[in-house]
Amino acid sequence: MLPFIAVSALVTTHSALAALATEGTSIQLQKRGSPLSRDGVIVPEALARQIYRVSHKYSVDVNITGFLKDSISLFERQNEPLESKANDTLWAGQIEIGTPPQPFIVDFDTSFCIPTVGHRTFGFLRQHAHPKDVQAKTYDASKSSSSKPQEGKFDITYGDGSGVSVHQFFSPVNETNSLDDYGTDGLIGLAFKSISRINAPTFIDSLLSQNKIIKPIFSMRLASAPGSELYIGGTNPSKYTGDITYVPLEAQTYWLVNGSTSANGQEGFSGKMIIDSGTTAILGSYDSVWNWWSKVPGSAYCLPRDCGTPGYFTFPCANAPSVSFTFGGREFPVAAEDFNVGTLSRNSSICVGAVAILNTPNNTWVVGDAFMKNVYTVFDAEESRVGFATPV
Repeated sequence: MLPFIAVSALVTTHSALAALATEGTSIQLQKRGSPLSRDGVIVPEALARQIYRVSHKYSVDVNITGFLKDSISLFERQNEPLESKANDTLWAGQIEIGTPPQPFIVDFDTSFCIPTVGHRTFGFLRQHAHPKDVQAKTYDASKSSSSKPQEGKFDITYGDGSGVSVHQFFSPVNETNSLDDYGTDGLIGLAFKSISRINAPTFIDSLLSQNKIIKPIFSMRLASAPGSELYIGGTNPSKYTGDITYVPLEAQTYWLVNGSTSANGQEGFSGKMIIDSGTTAILGSYDSVWNWWSKVPGSAYCLPRDCGTPGYFTFPCANAPSVSFTFGGREFPVAAEDFNVGTLSRNSSICVGAVAILNTPNNTWVVGDAFMKNVYTVFDAEESRVGFATPV
């Protein structure tokens, strides 16, 4: 038994819930966070913060001696929006936790395994609001009849490098700058528990074990326009067209698959890729990213004084590259508006691209929503695979 969690219904009726019980749960998503650009011009501090946050996320260290046990429940079908705000930084939806339910806006991250709410971890939830975050909600376990604390605590280094100390599984966090920066109350991880030292079921595992979903599958449609959705328990045919192309996982850790990416029809990288809804950019190792950008005429390394941090590249705005990814032999193009982060403040004819350098392990690329907004993505833990389809 884990913390009580329910997705709050805004528009569906109880009869609709009953009729669609076996089809899955639809959570509309909203994009929240600090913009990477404003009025089409990059924000160097935001670009630097993104590189820093992602680099720490993939070096997260978790140490646990105890966690909260509680009950978890999810309405059989809900309709909640994934909202797009502030340049697509984090994808968030509304959930309710506890008995009686306490509502929270949480980020859904496919590269993190534990849940958190409001400065608290099933993911993480806030226990205390940051002074600058006047709208943040905090989780109060004393108000929940289904919250049962265990002895002990666990320490987590969050993706931004800030530490947390918690005493329950959907655990209240005392400090994390990430939640403050992105305007969410917490985080629910959708990766596999094998990447954490916490020997506890993931959000999807818990729903499956309590027969709230039939299969350990979830799907994502991410879009800058309204209509973004996390669908738990299967796929939503209204969000994609044609066939789904599946590729096998390399391991049940991150959502790690093999793929390739090209610029202007020339392959720039082929190898392992993590499909990461919690990252905006597309990030790879030093040599592989340099090789990728060598296929783009007029491209140049962006100096830290312009981009805020090492790792980014520029290209002539009037000559944007044709960018694509290939999985399972099928090519998926990336729209120019998703690849283009914004222009330099000192030169509006020079644009910054979404492919950047990160010190990734084993030459693995991290593929964020600059790509994911161009596909419908299926995360299938039962068959150990990721699927891609054409979105609608």
